[in-house]
Amino acid sequence: MSEAEVPARESNWFGHPAGLSILFLTEMWEMFSFFGMRALLVYYMTMHLRIGQEHASLIYGVYAAFVYFTPVFGGIVADRWLGKRNSVVIGGATMALGHFMMASEPLFYPALATIALGNGLFLPSLASQIEGLYRHDDPRAGNAYNIYYIGINLGAFLAPLVCGTLGEAFGWHWGFTAAGLGMLLSLVIYLGGSRYLPPEPVRSEAAIRTRHPVDRAVMQRFGFLITVAAIVVVFRGAYEQVGNTIALWASEGVDRQVTAGWSIPMTWFQSLDSLVVFTATPLLVIRWARLAKRGIETPWLKKMAFGAAVVGASYLILAAVAAWSEVHGTRASWVWLLGWFIMMTLGELYILPIGLGLFGRMAPEGFRATSIATWFFAGFFGNLLAGALGTLWSSLTHGWFFVLIGLVAGLAAALLYILGLRLGHVETREDASAAMVLSR
Repeated sequence: MSEAEVPARESNWFGHPAGLSILFLTEMWEMFSFFGMRALLVYYMTMHLRIGQEHASLIYGVYAAFVYFTPVFGGIVADRWLGKRNSVVIGGATMALGHFMMASEPLFYPALATIALGNGLFLPSLASQIEGLYRHDDPRAGNAYNIYYIGINLGAFLAPLVCGTLGEAFGWHWGFTAAGLGMLLSLVIYLGGSRYLPPEPVRSEAAIRTRHPVDRAVMQRFGFLITVAAIVVVFRGAYEQVGNTIALWASEGVDRQVTAGWSIPMTWFQSLDSLVVFTATPLLVIRWARLAKRGIETPWLKKMAFGAAVVGASYLILAAVAAWSEVHGTRASWVWLLGWFIMMTLGELYILPIGLGLFGRMAPEGFRATSIATWFFAGFFGNLLAGALGTLWSSLTHGWFFVLIGLVAGLAAALLYILGLRLGHVETREDASAAMVLSR
């Protein structure tokens, strides 16, 4: 039975298969561990290890890049040899080990490498199981990615509040330990709920060639997806500043004082992105569903272009705030940073979850983990770009730096819009149900 033929399983999780609940919770706690460590990383390097800002930003960018690079090979290994379940278990255990290693200063660089390697097996193997929960013509499959994305961001929301607070209040190593415990909990949930997940497809390369020949249509589809991924690289160069230079600005350029005796911890701002995601996503899904019933369906590439444009505009507004603060020799109010996170994240919702769903739905049979890995591969080059751009933080004023980042996001928006005009017909070649999902 192919992944597309696996019957949907009934569940009380908003009417979706029970397996989606397991994948949701597994990914939530994996993201708790990942973003918990990320919320501490730049501060740990600059404040504890005394690494210079430029060097720390570069390390951050390279690490984040390899977190998205290893899934390319992990997806191939999962599709061909290990299978998705074994890949998730081995990858998750490796990531947990890496998080615990972060508690030891001499193991700092090996720990980063261990987390990146484990993530390579875990990330594509988990997300690629979503499609196997639904029949090919099941209309619920489209919203499944939005629900899954909420799980990602719920864990990312909790992580800075827990790991960040422990790190700031009791020591960085306590925060890293909490991240490791989150990864272990993720594995326990996955193993406990594995009976609700789709069965492993045939992984033999010969069988895949026989059942799913790599014809011209498949190559054209992959070529289209790679083009989209290349543009998303540019977008991520701007978006991935959230855990890098935005975190530094929250520490250096923002007045976090709320009352006479209390200031907002700098790591807490890292939760705002995720908070907006899981509060705004249901509203957007409802809105898109109502528009679809009225026959109004915006092409998904235009949605992605709109999202990138909103992110670019948010950086330009932040540039004006930062420039005004610098001219007047003061710090910007934390309210501006709050408003920026809301605007930036609303733009994110029009590009990242839609892109994830696109790569899942357009994946040829037998290559689903590989296709999902291709989407995450954009994060590799995107984080390298973000790290390189971050090295300019100390040489430019904050205002001009944010102008630069806004222009980078704007370039991505323009490229996505042009691609939609030139290659938007690729969407119409999909079957009716896939086209319906992708346009949501």
